[in-house]
Amino acid sequence: MPEILLLTYCQPTTAGSVMRALPAMLRRPQRMCLTHRMHATLATLPRISCPQRSLLKAISHKCMFTSQPAVNKHCHHATTSRPPVLAPSLAPFCPSPVPTTPGYGNWIDRFPPAMRPYIFLLRVDKPIGTWLLYWPSAWGIGMAAFHLGSPILETVKMLAIFGVGAIVMRGAGCTINDIWDRDFDRQVTRTTMRPIAAGIISRPKAFVYLGAQLTVGLAVLLQLNWYSIFLGAASLPLVALYPAMKRITHWPQVVLGLAFNWGAMLGWSAMAGSCNWAVTTPLYLAGITWTLTYDTIYAHQDKQDDVKVGVKSTALLFGDRSRAILSLSSLNTIGMLCLAGYANDQSWIYYLTTVGAGGSHLAWQLATVDFDRPDDCWRKFISNTWLGALIFGGISLDYFFKDVESVDNDNNPERISS
Repeated sequence: MPEILLLTYCQPTTAGSVMRALPAMLRRPQRMCLTHRMHATLATLPRISCPQRSLLKAISHKCMFTSQPAVNKHCHHATTSRPPVLAPSLAPFCPSPVPTTPGYGNWIDRFPPAMRPYIFLLRVDKPIGTWLLYWPSAWGIGMAAFHLGSPILETVKMLAIFGVGAIVMRGAGCTINDIWDRDFDRQVTRTTMRPIAAGIISRPKAFVYLGAQLTVGLAVLLQLNWYSIFLGAASLPLVALYPAMKRITHWPQVVLGLAFNWGAMLGWSAMAGSCNWAVTTPLYLAGITWTLTYDTIYAHQDKQDDVKVGVKSTALLFGDRSRAILSLSSLNTIGMLCLAGYANDQSWIYYLTTVGAGGSHLAWQLATVDFDRPDDCWRKFISNTWLGALIFGGISLDYFFKDVESVDNDNNPERISS
């Protein structure tokens, strides 16, 4: 009833007369609600003829009674379920919504609003991708350090350099991916709020941001020897082409594996000055099939949306055969780790932890994953952080005990002669 009383008074002469005409229960709030603003705006218009005023009155009445319930937090009888849908004739009189930066529901919201989309674009709130990029590099560094007997401080320094590089280049890869997939991301439920897809970051700004990330990545790469600099630069085409592969082949996960595990070779060359292909080749292949396994599990999250938008993946290609095929892929991962360890003269510690514990983790993933439950696919996917850590842990333990043994032999020359 108060809304009807308000709407019947459609020809005020001044804004003050509108306030005097309102019922007392609606007069108290000083901030104008939508209906009040509309009447106040009409009141400021020049006096017009009766037919024209009648038309405005009819439009106003139709607009308010054919729209959804008004959003009016000051009026006791207004609902707040849905925003008003105004008739086009009165659009000039209605305020436009002010674009706002969305909250992300985590620590990113502590940053200034202008910075949030750029930080979110790096996926720093989901570090799983950074870890998956980092672990193959750490494997290569650790195995080279074991082979060379490198000092611990030198090894730790190289691990830190590659850690920074993994953060930067993972962010650059996400930016490239989101630029390519802008139209796809808008149609997939899980990715609609990515900043480029949502229009929060324009493509020109995204390219500038990408240039800044690649500049930082180049600065990190320049800390390495020349062999490693050229080897690292050779991986960039794979990083750029991966998003396109989802459009033309069902095997984009293999291309991702080629890019993500490049560090297995790069980490070794950064320590040794060049690659020992007898070790780095099987280590690289182990990483590729590992990526095929975890990223196929990841792709099962979006398989229904991917069919609609035309994105290709091994999840769609394998379908119900995913468990069997990924089991073969995982066997290849373990086999290649064994071959790399044999070529590098690793001890039983490596085989017990890297091969034994790592293989057990892969078996657990594939035995328990439910490919039709996105939440379970996500849990199994992120568990691969621990698998990468297990493999690195075995390499590190082997390196540590070899270093302790060499120090012990240096202190006991009689033991060596005997």
